[in-house]
Amino acid sequence: MDGAEGFVFIGEVAAGWVKSVRSHLREGQRVVAKAIGVKRDRGRIDLSIKSVSEERRRDALQFWKNEQRAGQIMKVAADRVGWSEDELDSTSDDLVDSFGSLYGALEEAAADSKALDNAGFKGKWIATVVELAVENIVPESVHLKGNFHVEIWSSEGVSGIREVLEKAEASIEGMDEVVLTCHYDGAPNYRVEVEGPDYDSAESAWNACIEAAESAMKAYDGNFSAERV
Repeated sequence: MDGAEGFVFIGEVAAGWVKSVRSHLREGQRVVAKAIGVKRDRGRIDLSIKSVSEERRRDALQFWKNEQRAGQIMKVAADRVGWSEDELDSTSDDLVDSFGSLYGALEEAAADSKALDNAGFKGKWIATVVELAVENIVPESVHLKGNFHVEIWSSEGVSGIREVLEKAEASIEGMDEVVLTCHYDGAPNYRVEVEGPDYDSAESAWNACIEAAESAMKAYDGNFSAERV
């Protein structure tokens, strides 16, 4: 409902008896509320503040702060590439559609310089946005996923596959803050998950685990392939 007003009944401000709204809220304060009803004929949405958990409140406020920050970064990008306000709004909306949020788009761009290209975006502006994202946003961690197809046709099948996967997991020893795990997805398919502090570290771990698995497979008669997902 575009242009709808939100209404919070005094009983929905806080748990317990609310003697004065001013003791809980101040004018201009930004709050997180839960929609509990819609009055279409009045163009009004009934809201509850007390129904929002502290965790949800923190997450929602952080999301809003992140989107505001991302919006400022995109304005800087627009100035550098010479966008009009309409071009800025249009590109920002497209990024939200593709990544779920504007901050999420910039976070992906900071983690992987090809993220916007891989999502289908084109243009010289991408390099500027990626540069600003890298300068201003540090992703908490980067996650990569891939699949191993492992078949060993000799009698050492089970033990051989176990060794291949163990060698793959051990390949990241010495890589700081990198975690790599292999998971059974139903023979002959095995899921590989990599978590690292940045894209380069995660990509290096992925390549290292493939090399280790291929090396281990040389001792067996079978078939091996790897694919990123």
